Amino acid sequence: MHSQIDRRAFLKALSAASGASILSIPRAHAAKAKARVVVVGGGYGGATAAKYLRLMDDDIEVTLLERETLYTSCPLSNEVMSGERDIKTLQRGYKGLQKHGVNVVHDEATTIDPVKKTVATASGKTFAYDFLILSPGIDFNFGAVEGYSKELADTTLPHAWKAGPQTLALKQQLEAMPDGGKFIIAVPPGPFRCPPGPYERAAQVANHCMHHGKKRAKVLILDANDSFSKRPLFEQAWKELYGYGPGGMIEWIPGAQDGKVERLDPKTLTCYTGFGEHQGDVVNIIPPHHAGKVAKDLGLATFKDKWCEVKPENMESTKLKDVFVIGDSCVGGELATNNGFPKSAHMAITQAKVVVASIVAKVNGLPPPVPIYTNTCYSVVAPDWGFSVVHLYRVQNGQWVYIKEGSGISPVTFGTKEQPKPVPRIYRRLEVEYADGWLRNVLADAFA
Repeated sequence: MHSQIDRRAFLKALSAASGASILSIPRAHAAKAKARVVVVGGGYGGATAAKYLRLMDDDIEVTLLERETLYTSCPLSNEVMSGERDIKTLQRGYKGLQKHGVNVVHDEATTIDPVKKTVATASGKTFAYDFLILSPGIDFNFGAVEGYSKELADTTLPHAWKAGPQTLALKQQLEAMPDGGKFIIAVPPGPFRCPPGPYERAAQVANHCMHHGKKRAKVLILDANDSFSKRPLFEQAWKELYGYGPGGMIEWIPGAQDGKVERLDPKTLTCYTGFGEHQGDVVNIIPPHHAGKVAKDLGLATFKDKWCEVKPENMESTKLKDVFVIGDSCVGGELATNNGFPKSAHMAITQAKVVVASIVAKVNGLPPPVPIYTNTCYSVVAPDWGFSVVHLYRVQNGQWVYIKEGSGISPVTFGTKEQPKPVPRIYRRLEVEYADGWLRNVLADAFA
């Protein structure tokens, strides 16, 4: 049995580097589980939480409820549509978690009783918990765009904002699009999952067209927002690689210029904005999001009636004790923008480890650790052109605070403002390699 000093040192190390991998520490088993933890949702956040609970204290009983038997990563899934990536490189099963002692149950959580501390599933099973970690991802407001529906998304007009079969369906539509055809991407108001995702998708669609005999094609981004993540980097790449603007392959229309899609005619593939209409050969409507249904049904989505508010120090719900919300369903305060935390895989992973450290400390009678939140996000716009952003946050006076030192974004240019110099292409190519390495590492960290 390891000493309290060992555990304290371990938790302190986690607090200092919450995004790092943590090795299991052998210890004697308690006669009875110290705590029962139920994790709802087996994406990056949920899988990481379940695995690391077992790694940090294998006397904690962990049950993961996840409907699907195969997880498909959303990060870098846009490369599948261009043909640059096989979707199998994004997929993982749950046997790795089972090897760590996680009770993986492939079922859908339907009802949570916070008084009895139980979770009921679609198959009629019930699981009791001492702590509940919700990582249910997002659900969609299909009614926000008149004429669009879940039925259309599942058949002829896939949004592909959950990677998997819809990603492949949208890829097939792109492949069938003729030269001179128009691919429309309708971007919802923020916040939404993966802030740079729609703009990376536009680049990957253009990449496919450039290399498959469709150089006269058009990629039109109809955006409900007036700006977007990494905009200078995207616009630089679009201009150099594909042509950008009214005369180029990629065109972006912001909300201030009537870019918000309000209505869709699915028969003619026509998108209607407030004052205009745009007909496409392929139409990719990305509906507005909100917190996953199980969290919303529990009454946790109180921020703008969409997102779950959590405590900065440990991701615990501000509404229910011993219930933690991580990943895309939560909102991390206002921060520097009104959209809060980036809704990214890396942020979900970090949040999961913060929750794990908090629970392990509590059940072992240790002081709560002080977290550092990290986010890394890569965007790949061509086989040899990528860029990234890194965000760090600390908790100060009960609020999230952005840490400027250590955070940053890929440069648009080198040199000075007065004498800018182009970034050598090798830097862009290396970021593509870093993105692939990041993907392989986070998949292993969460699922192996």
